[in-house]
Amino acid sequence: MAGPAAAVAVVVGGGAAVGTLAATAEPSLPPRTAQQLLVDLQTARLEGLSGTVVQSADLGLPNLPSLSGGGSGTADIASLLTDTNTLRVWYSGPDKTRVALMGTLGETDAIRNGKDVWLWSSQQNKATHRTISDADTKSHALPNDLPVTPQEAADRALAAVDPTTEVTVGRSATIAGRDAYELVLAPRDKASLVGQVRIAIDAKEHVPLRLEIYPKGSDQTAFQIAFTQVDFARPDDAQFRFNPPPGAVVEEATGTPAKPDASHGKTPEDAGFTTVGEGWTTVAVVKGGKDDADAGKTEEGAQILSLLTPVSGAWGSGHLLSGRLFSVLLTDNGTIYAGLVAPERLYEVALENK
Repeated sequence: MAGPAAAVAVVVGGGAAVGTLAATAEPSLPPRTAQQLLVDLQTARLEGLSGTVVQSADLGLPNLPSLSGGGSGTADIASLLTDTNTLRVWYSGPDKTRVALMGTLGETDAIRNGKDVWLWSSQQNKATHRTISDADTKSHALPNDLPVTPQEAADRALAAVDPTTEVTVGRSATIAGRDAYELVLAPRDKASLVGQVRIAIDAKEHVPLRLEIYPKGSDQTAFQIAFTQVDFARPDDAQFRFNPPPGAVVEEATGTPAKPDASHGKTPEDAGFTTVGEGWTTVAVVKGGKDDADAGKTEEGAQILSLLTPVSGAWGSGHLLSGRLFSVLLTDNGTIYAGLVAPERLYEVALENK
Protein backbone atom coordinates (compact mmCIF):
# COMPACT_ATOMS: atom_id res chain seq x y z
CA MET A 1 0.00 0.00 0.00
CA ALA A 2 1.52 3.32 -1.00
CA GLY A 3 1.67 6.74 0.52
CA PRO A 4 -0.10 6.94 3.87
CA ALA A 5 1.44 3.70 5.08
CA ALA A 6 4.65 5.58 5.74
CA ALA A 7 3.03 8.25 7.86
CA VAL A 8 3.83 8.20 11.52
CA ALA A 9 3.52 10.17 14.59
CA VAL A 10 2.58 12.81 16.79
CA VAL A 11 1.43 14.83 19.78
CA VAL A 12 0.93 16.85 22.67
CA GLY A 13 1.03 16.13 26.09
CA GLY A 14 0.07 13.35 27.93
CA GLY A 15 -2.59 10.93 27.95
CA ALA A 16 -5.91 11.70 26.40
CA ALA A 17 -8.57 9.44 27.78
CA VAL A 18 -9.56 6.39 25.79
CA GLY A 19 -13.08 7.74 25.81
CA THR A 20 -12.02 10.38 23.28
CA LEU A 21 -11.82 7.63 20.67
CA ALA A 22 -15.58 7.15 20.74
CA ALA A 23 -17.25 7.97 17.45
CA THR A 24 -20.38 10.08 17.09
CA ALA A 25 -23.68 9.07 15.52
CA GLU A 26 -23.54 6.79 12.50
CA PRO A 27 -23.48 8.86 9.27
CA SER A 28 -25.45 7.97 6.15
CA LEU A 29 -23.03 6.87 3.41
CA PRO A 30 -23.53 5.28 -0.03
CA PRO A 31 -23.24 1.49 0.26
CA ARG A 32 -19.86 -0.10 -0.49
CA THR A 33 -18.95 -3.76 -0.47
CA ALA A 34 -16.04 -5.24 1.47
CA GLN A 35 -14.19 -5.80 -1.80
CA GLN A 36 -14.65 -2.16 -2.79
CA LEU A 37 -13.27 -1.02 0.56
CA LEU A 38 -10.25 -3.30 0.18
CA VAL A 39 -9.58 -1.77 -3.24
CA ASP A 40 -9.99 1.72 -1.74
CA LEU A 41 -7.32 0.96 0.86
CA GLN A 42 -4.91 -0.55 -1.62
CA THR A 43 -5.18 2.27 -4.16
CA ALA A 44 -5.23 5.25 -1.79
CA ARG A 45 -2.79 8.03 -2.65
CA LEU A 46 -1.94 10.78 -0.20
CA GLU A 47 0.05 13.99 -0.71
CA GLY A 48 0.30 14.84 2.95
CA LEU A 49 -1.19 14.41 6.39
CA SER A 50 -0.87 15.64 9.94
CA GLY A 51 -2.90 14.91 13.01
CA THR A 52 -3.28 13.71 16.55
CA VAL A 53 -3.37 10.00 17.28
CA VAL A 54 -4.43 8.26 20.48
CA GLN A 55 -3.30 4.68 20.99
CA SER A 56 -4.15 2.35 23.85
CA ALA A 57 -3.30 -1.25 24.68
CA ASP A 58 -4.85 -3.57 27.24
CA LEU A 59 -3.17 -6.84 26.34
CA GLY A 60 -3.46 -8.42 29.77
CA LEU A 61 0.32 -8.62 30.19
CA PRO A 62 2.17 -8.64 33.52
CA ASN A 63 4.21 -5.56 34.42
CA LEU A 64 7.46 -6.83 32.95
CA PRO A 65 10.59 -4.74 33.58
CA SER A 66 11.49 -4.83 29.89
CA LEU A 67 8.05 -3.49 28.93
CA SER A 68 7.30 -0.89 31.53
CA GLY A 69 10.31 1.38 31.14
CA GLY A 70 9.81 4.57 33.08
CA GLY A 71 6.05 4.84 32.70
CA SER A 72 3.85 6.68 30.24
CA GLY A 73 4.81 10.08 31.64
CA THR A 74 8.35 9.62 30.36
CA ALA A 75 7.31 9.05 26.73
CA ASP A 76 9.03 5.68 26.89
CA ILE A 77 8.56 3.83 23.60
CA ALA A 78 7.79 0.56 25.41
CA SER A 79 4.66 2.20 26.86
CA LEU A 80 2.99 1.54 23.49
CA LEU A 81 2.58 -2.04 24.73
CA THR A 82 0.82 -1.26 27.98
CA ASP A 83 -0.49 2.28 28.28
CA THR A 84 -2.61 4.97 26.65
CA ASN A 85 -0.52 7.34 24.53
CA THR A 86 -0.99 10.48 22.48
CA LEU A 87 1.15 11.08 19.42
CA ARG A 88 1.38 13.66 16.67
CA VAL A 89 1.80 12.66 13.02
CA TRP A 90 3.31 14.54 10.09
CA TYR A 91 3.63 12.96 6.63
CA SER A 92 4.78 14.53 3.38
CA GLY A 93 5.71 11.51 1.32
CA PRO A 94 7.68 8.40 2.31
CA ASP A 95 10.94 10.36 2.68
CA LYS A 96 9.48 13.06 4.95
CA THR A 97 7.84 11.73 8.10
CA ARG A 98 7.81 12.66 11.74
CA VAL A 99 6.47 11.01 14.88
CA ALA A 100 6.43 12.52 18.35
CA LEU A 101 5.54 10.35 21.32
CA MET A 102 5.07 12.71 24.27
CA GLY A 103 4.67 12.32 27.98
CA THR A 104 4.44 14.74 30.86
CA LEU A 105 8.17 14.30 31.62
CA GLY A 106 9.58 14.33 28.11
CA GLU A 107 9.16 13.34 24.48
CA THR A 108 10.61 10.98 21.91
CA ASP A 109 10.73 12.02 18.25
CA ALA A 110 11.55 9.98 15.14
CA ILE A 111 12.12 12.18 12.09
CA ARG A 112 13.03 11.37 8.50
CA ASN A 113 13.97 14.11 6.08
CA GLY A 114 15.33 12.61 2.87
CA LYS A 115 18.38 10.51 3.75
CA ASP A 116 18.63 11.96 7.26
CA VAL A 117 16.97 10.15 10.15
CA TRP A 118 16.94 11.48 13.71
CA LEU A 119 15.82 9.83 16.93
CA TRP A 120 15.53 12.37 19.73
CA SER A 121 14.92 11.81 23.45
CA SER A 122 14.32 15.00 25.43
CA GLN A 123 14.54 13.14 28.73
CA GLN A 124 18.01 11.84 27.92
CA ASN A 125 18.89 15.04 26.02
CA LYS A 126 20.25 12.74 23.33
CA ALA A 127 19.93 12.65 19.55
CA THR A 128 20.95 9.80 17.26
CA HIS A 129 21.51 10.57 13.58
CA ARG A 130 21.90 8.13 10.72
CA THR A 131 22.10 8.42 6.96
CA ILE A 132 20.06 5.91 4.98
CA SER A 133 19.52 4.85 1.40
CA ASP A 134 16.69 6.13 -0.77
CA ALA A 135 15.23 2.61 -0.87
CA ASP A 136 14.58 2.49 2.86
CA THR A 137 11.00 3.65 3.51
CA LYS A 138 10.60 2.23 7.04
CA SER A 139 13.36 4.10 8.84
CA HIS A 140 10.89 6.61 10.23
CA ALA A 141 9.52 4.00 12.62
CA LEU A 142 10.13 4.18 16.32
CA PRO A 143 12.45 1.30 17.22
CA ASN A 144 9.91 -1.07 18.73
CA ASP A 145 8.26 -2.18 15.48
CA LEU A 146 4.78 -1.33 16.76
CA PRO A 147 2.31 0.59 14.56
CA VAL A 148 1.91 4.24 15.53
CA THR A 149 -0.81 5.24 13.08
CA PRO A 150 -4.06 3.56 12.06
CA GLN A 151 -2.57 3.14 8.56
CA GLU A 152 0.41 1.11 9.78
CA ALA A 153 -1.83 -1.02 11.97
CA ALA A 154 -4.25 -1.59 9.09
CA ASP A 155 -1.44 -2.62 6.73
CA ARG A 156 -0.46 -5.39 9.12
CA ALA A 157 -4.03 -6.55 9.61
CA LEU A 158 -4.72 -6.56 5.85
CA ALA A 159 -1.64 -8.75 5.32
CA ALA A 160 -3.71 -11.48 7.00
CA VAL A 161 -6.59 -11.21 4.53
CA ASP A 162 -6.67 -14.62 2.84
CA PRO A 163 -9.01 -17.64 2.83
CA THR A 164 -8.59 -17.90 6.63
CA THR A 165 -10.32 -14.51 7.09
CA GLU A 166 -13.96 -13.48 6.83
CA VAL A 167 -14.23 -9.90 5.54
CA THR A 168 -17.46 -7.92 5.98
CA VAL A 169 -18.67 -4.33 6.16
CA GLY A 170 -19.48 -2.92 9.59
CA ARG A 171 -21.28 0.24 10.68
CA SER A 172 -20.26 3.64 9.39
CA ALA A 173 -18.94 6.17 11.89
CA THR A 174 -17.74 9.75 12.28
CA ILE A 175 -14.14 9.87 13.53
CA ALA A 176 -12.07 13.02 14.00
CA GLY A 177 -14.96 14.89 12.37
CA ARG A 178 -14.84 12.77 9.20
CA ASP A 179 -17.26 10.16 7.84
CA ALA A 180 -15.87 6.66 7.64
CA TYR A 181 -16.80 3.17 6.49
CA GLU A 182 -15.86 0.18 8.62
CA LEU A 183 -14.19 -2.98 7.37
CA VAL A 184 -14.38 -6.01 9.69
CA LEU A 185 -11.85 -8.85 9.60
CA ALA A 186 -12.65 -12.02 11.54
CA PRO A 187 -10.57 -15.23 11.71
CA ARG A 188 -12.47 -18.24 10.40
CA ASP A 189 -10.41 -20.52 12.65
CA LYS A 190 -11.96 -20.13 16.08
CA ALA A 191 -8.75 -21.39 17.70
CA SER A 192 -7.35 -17.87 17.32
CA LEU A 193 -7.57 -15.53 20.31
CA VAL A 194 -8.47 -12.68 17.92
CA GLY A 195 -12.21 -12.14 17.59
CA GLN A 196 -12.34 -9.19 15.19
CA VAL A 197 -10.22 -6.45 13.68
CA ARG A 198 -12.25 -3.35 12.81
CA ILE A 199 -10.80 -0.74 10.43
CA ALA A 200 -12.58 2.60 9.96
CA ILE A 201 -11.76 4.05 6.51
CA ASP A 202 -12.13 7.71 5.57
CA ALA A 203 -14.99 7.93 3.06
CA LYS A 204 -13.15 10.44 0.82
CA GLU A 205 -9.42 9.88 1.26
CA HIS A 206 -9.66 6.09 1.82
CA VAL A 207 -7.14 6.33 4.66
CA PRO A 208 -7.66 4.34 7.89
CA LEU A 209 -8.81 6.63 10.69
CA ARG A 210 -9.15 4.01 13.40
CA LEU A 211 -8.23 0.38 14.03
CA GLU A 212 -9.58 -1.75 16.87
CA ILE A 213 -8.69 -5.34 17.83
CA TYR A 214 -11.13 -7.35 19.94
CA PRO A 215 -10.21 -10.61 21.65
CA LYS A 216 -12.47 -13.59 20.98
CA GLY A 217 -15.67 -13.40 23.01
CA SER A 218 -15.04 -9.85 24.26
CA ASP A 219 -16.64 -6.50 23.46
CA GLN A 220 -13.68 -4.62 25.01
CA THR A 221 -10.71 -3.78 22.77
CA ALA A 222 -7.26 -5.13 23.53
CA PHE A 223 -5.65 -2.63 21.16
CA GLN A 224 -6.93 0.48 19.45
CA ILE A 225 -5.39 3.38 17.58
CA ALA A 226 -7.28 6.32 16.11
CA PHE A 227 -7.02 9.86 14.88
CA THR A 228 -8.73 12.38 17.13
CA GLN A 229 -7.78 15.20 14.72
CA VAL A 230 -6.54 14.93 11.13
CA ASP A 231 -5.64 17.33 8.31
CA PHE A 232 -4.87 16.10 4.78
CA ALA A 233 -2.89 19.18 3.73
CA ARG A 234 0.85 18.70 3.11
CA PRO A 235 2.80 19.82 6.21
CA ASP A 236 5.40 22.57 5.96
CA ASP A 237 8.95 21.31 5.32
CA ALA A 238 10.06 22.93 8.57
CA GLN A 239 8.32 20.12 10.47
CA PHE A 240 10.97 17.69 9.17
CA ARG A 241 14.08 19.75 9.92
CA PHE A 242 15.78 18.86 13.20
CA ASN A 243 18.61 20.70 14.91
CA PRO A 244 19.84 19.26 18.23
CA PRO A 245 19.45 21.78 21.05
CA PRO A 246 22.56 23.21 22.73
CA GLY A 247 24.16 20.75 25.13
CA ALA A 248 22.54 17.68 23.60
CA VAL A 249 24.54 14.48 23.19
CA VAL A 250 24.66 13.61 19.49
CA GLU A 251 25.52 10.12 18.25
CA GLU A 252 26.26 9.22 14.64
CA ALA A 253 25.03 5.77 13.63
CA THR A 254 25.28 3.76 10.44
CA GLY A 255 22.89 1.45 8.61
CA THR A 256 19.24 0.80 9.37
CA PRO A 257 18.13 0.38 12.99
CA ALA A 258 17.78 -3.26 13.91
CA LYS A 259 14.33 -4.40 14.92
CA PRO A 260 14.26 -6.11 18.31
CA ASP A 261 13.02 -9.66 18.28
CA ALA A 262 12.85 -12.75 20.40
CA SER A 263 16.05 -14.10 18.84
CA HIS A 264 18.29 -11.50 20.52
CA GLY A 265 19.18 -9.70 17.29
CA LYS A 266 19.96 -12.80 15.22
CA THR A 267 18.56 -13.24 11.75
CA PRO A 268 15.67 -15.72 11.46
CA GLU A 269 18.00 -18.19 9.79
CA ASP A 270 20.61 -17.92 12.55
CA ALA A 271 17.96 -18.23 15.23
CA GLY A 272 16.29 -21.30 13.72
CA PHE A 273 13.04 -19.48 12.96
CA THR A 274 10.17 -21.56 11.58
CA THR A 275 6.37 -21.40 11.56
CA VAL A 276 3.74 -24.06 12.14
CA GLY A 277 0.19 -23.75 10.78
CA GLU A 278 -1.26 -20.91 8.71
CA GLY A 279 -3.35 -17.78 8.97
CA TRP A 280 -4.45 -16.51 12.36
CA THR A 281 -3.37 -19.67 14.17
CA THR A 282 0.22 -19.72 12.91
CA VAL A 283 2.74 -20.49 15.65
CA ALA A 284 6.22 -18.98 15.35
CA VAL A 285 9.04 -21.17 16.61
CA VAL A 286 12.50 -19.81 17.45
CA LYS A 287 14.91 -22.55 18.43
CA GLY A 288 17.57 -21.26 20.77
CA GLY A 289 20.95 -22.62 21.77
CA LYS A 290 22.78 -22.82 25.06
CA ASP A 291 23.08 -19.03 25.33
CA ASP A 292 19.30 -18.71 25.10
CA ALA A 293 18.72 -21.44 27.68
CA ASP A 294 21.15 -19.69 30.04
CA ALA A 295 19.50 -16.28 29.59
CA GLY A 296 17.15 -16.98 32.49
CA LYS A 297 20.12 -17.36 34.81
CA THR A 298 21.06 -13.70 34.50
CA GLU A 299 19.66 -11.25 37.03
CA GLU A 300 17.40 -9.56 34.48
CA GLY A 301 16.33 -12.88 32.99
CA ALA A 302 15.50 -14.34 36.38
CA GLN A 303 13.48 -11.22 37.25
CA ILE A 304 11.39 -11.57 34.10
CA LEU A 305 10.88 -15.31 34.50
CA SER A 306 9.71 -14.78 38.08
CA LEU A 307 6.76 -12.80 36.71
CA LEU A 308 5.77 -15.51 34.23
CA THR A 309 3.83 -18.69 34.96
CA PRO A 310 5.90 -21.88 35.35
CA VAL A 311 4.39 -24.63 33.13
CA SER A 312 5.26 -28.21 32.25
CA GLY A 313 3.88 -31.18 30.35
CA ALA A 314 4.78 -33.98 28.01
CA TRP A 315 6.53 -31.36 25.86
CA GLY A 316 8.91 -30.39 28.69
CA SER A 317 8.96 -27.39 31.03
CA GLY A 318 9.25 -23.63 30.80
CA HIS A 319 7.45 -20.35 31.47
CA LEU A 320 4.29 -18.88 29.92
CA LEU A 321 3.36 -15.32 28.99
CA SER A 322 -0.36 -15.27 28.29
CA GLY A 323 -2.27 -12.19 27.14
CA ARG A 324 -5.70 -11.38 25.73
CA LEU A 325 -4.56 -11.70 22.11
CA PHE A 326 -1.50 -13.97 22.17
CA SER A 327 0.54 -16.48 24.13
CA VAL A 328 4.30 -16.98 24.35
CA LEU A 329 6.00 -20.11 25.70
CA LEU A 330 9.67 -19.95 26.72
CA THR A 331 10.95 -23.47 27.25
CA ASP A 332 13.82 -24.29 29.59
CA ASN A 333 15.91 -25.40 26.62
CA GLY A 334 15.73 -21.91 25.11
CA THR A 335 13.09 -22.45 22.42
CA ILE A 336 10.30 -19.87 22.04
CA TYR A 337 6.77 -20.59 20.75
CA ALA A 338 4.42 -17.66 20.07
CA GLY A 339 1.09 -17.08 18.36
CA LEU A 340 -2.37 -15.49 18.44
CA VAL A 341 -3.56 -18.66 20.12
CA ALA A 342 -4.28 -20.14 23.54
CA PRO A 343 -1.41 -21.79 25.47
CA GLU A 344 -2.75 -25.27 24.68
CA ARG A 345 -1.94 -24.77 21.00
CA LEU A 346 1.65 -23.85 21.90
CA TYR A 347 1.97 -26.99 24.03
CA GLU A 348 0.82 -29.09 21.07
CA VAL A 349 3.43 -27.56 18.78
CA ALA A 350 6.12 -27.90 21.44
CA LEU A 351 5.29 -31.60 21.80
CA GLU A 352 5.42 -32.11 18.02
CA ASN A 353 8.84 -30.44 17.93
CA LYS A 354 10.27 -32.21 20.96
